[in-house]
Amino acid sequence: MQGVLNGFAVIAVVIGVGYVIGRLGSLGEQGREVLTKLAFHVASPALLFTTLARTDLSVVFSSRLLVTALSTAAAAGVFVAVGAVRGWSVGRTTIGALCSSYVNSGNLGIPIAVYVLGDASLVAPVLLFQLVGVTPVALTILDLSGKGGKGPLWLRLLTPLRNPIAVGSLAGVAVSAAGLRVPAPVMDPLTLIGGMSVPAVLLAFGISLCGSTLPGRGPDRRQVLLAVALKTVGQPVAAWALATGVFGLRGAPLLDVVVTSALPAAQNLYTYASSYRVAERLARDAILVSTVVSVPVLVLVAALLG
Repeated sequence: MQGVLNGFAVIAVVIGVGYVIGRLGSLGEQGREVLTKLAFHVASPALLFTTLARTDLSVVFSSRLLVTALSTAAAAGVFVAVGAVRGWSVGRTTIGALCSSYVNSGNLGIPIAVYVLGDASLVAPVLLFQLVGVTPVALTILDLSGKGGKGPLWLRLLTPLRNPIAVGSLAGVAVSAAGLRVPAPVMDPLTLIGGMSVPAVLLAFGISLCGSTLPGRGPDRRQVLLAVALKTVGQPVAAWALATGVFGLRGAPLLDVVVTSALPAAQNLYTYASSYRVAERLARDAILVSTVVSVPVLVLVAALLG
C-alpha cells in the first residue's frame, strides 16, 4: 500500500504548493493561465513525444488493452447517455465523459504500477490508448463544438493535426513505429521541457482552488457526483467484469487492469477544460473528489485481488 500512499502524497504536496502560490499571488493574476498554456502548448506535447517515442508499441496488442478500452467506453458512454437525456452541451458532456473514464496513468499511474504492480511498463497500454485514441477524439470534439468549429468541414476534421497535444502524441508513435532513434541533442531538450508538464498542471490545479467553494456543490453537483461515481466505482467494476467474464484473466493480470481502471481522473483534464474554457469547475471538482475517493478504492482492490 506504500506505493498508493506515496503517489497520492506527491500529488497532494504539489497541488498544495500551487494553492499557496495562488493565495500569496506570487505569479500574479495570470499565473494559472500561463501555467495552463505552458503545459498545453509546450510541455505536454514534449512529454508525450519523448514518452511514446521510447515505448515498445507491441504492448498495445493485448487483452489488457481491450479491457481498458471497453471499460473506458462503458464509463464514458453512461455519462454521454445521461448528458443527452438531460440536454447538457456537447463540450460539457465531453469533459464529463473524460472525467468519468480518463485515468491518471502518468504522474499517479506510474508510481502505483511500480510499487503495487511491480512493473512500470504495465501502465503503458493505458497511457498509449488514452494518448493516441481518446485524447485526439475528445479534443477534436471540443474543437468542433467550440471556437474551432468554424470553417469548412474538411478543414475542421483536420483539427487533431493542429492540436499540440495530439501532434506530440502522434509524432511519438510514428517515431516508435518506424524504429527511429532520436539524436540526443534533440531528445534531451525535449525531455527537459517535458519535465515541466506534470508540475505545471498540478500547480495550475492548486491555484484554481483558491477562493473556490467546496467541491461537489453548486450547479455542477450532479454532474460531478455522476463522473466521480463512474470513475471510482463504475469503471473498475466494468474492468473486473470484462476481465473475468470475457477474457478469463486471473491473478496478476486481473489485478493490473482493475488497479489501472480504478485510478482517479487525470489532472490534465483540467488543462483541457481550461484551454477550451468549458466545464472548468466540473473538471476541477471531479478530479479532486475522484482523487480522494480513489485512495480507499485502490487499497480495497489491492487487498481483494493482490
